[in-house]
Amino acid sequence: MMPLTFADAGEENIIRRVGGKPETKKHLENLGFVVGGRVTVISAIGGDLIVNVKDSRIAISREMAGKIMV
Repeated sequence: MMPLTFADAGEENIIRRVGGKPETKKHLENLGFVVGGRVTVISAIGGDLIVNVKDSRIAISREMAGKIMV
């Protein structure tokens, strides 16, 4: 298991755990980051990530991506 920030671009990963404060976890779940879901890193720009989750492209900060374990 590793943070999403270490995932390779173009590689599909399964979300194993979502950490952080309850409001942070709820926010990430509302964006589609749920345990068992699939996430693919599209690109990393300055540490921030553009990811594909539930057929949507989402930009998330390095801090948020660090709370998503794959």
